[in-house]
Amino acid sequence: MNLNDVLKDETTRAAIIDDVVGLIDGEVSRQKGLSGMAVKAGYKLVQGVKPGFVRNVVQGLLPDFAAVLEPIRQQALAEGQSVSSYFAAHSEEIAEALLEVTDSRAQKSDHGSVKGAYGKLRGSARKNVEAAVPGLGAIVEQYAT
Repeated sequence: MNLNDVLKDETTRAAIIDDVVGLIDGEVSRQKGLSGMAVKAGYKLVQGVKPGFVRNVVQGLLPDFAAVLEPIRQQALAEGQSVSSYFAAHSEEIAEALLEVTDSRAQKSDHGSVKGAYGKLRGSARKNVEAAVPGLGAIVEQYAT
């Protein structure tokens, strides 16, 4: 079953959203130092835009992320690797593919504060997204195998 098929089931979709939001929350909470403070402050700002904002963004981005991640998942399977190990081994290119999706969405945002926060954090985002890719791989493997 591919990622787009998995997302058609509302219960599974809700569970995936919960897991991805949990992954994001965990990654943000692990940030250290000055750059970590900036990430945490930006995240708090984004969450403050309106309640549930991060969850809504994840929900809205999920189809675009699935479209980007499905060929990667297929490649992992074609090479006989687990999805989670493949994601961990290819975190740089997967992070870049995900960031292309968020870059496009951020440009379309009507929230100036969100655009500003995203713009300030984008420079360090790749490192942070790369760190989250193995966890994302585990989520993909859990639901789409």
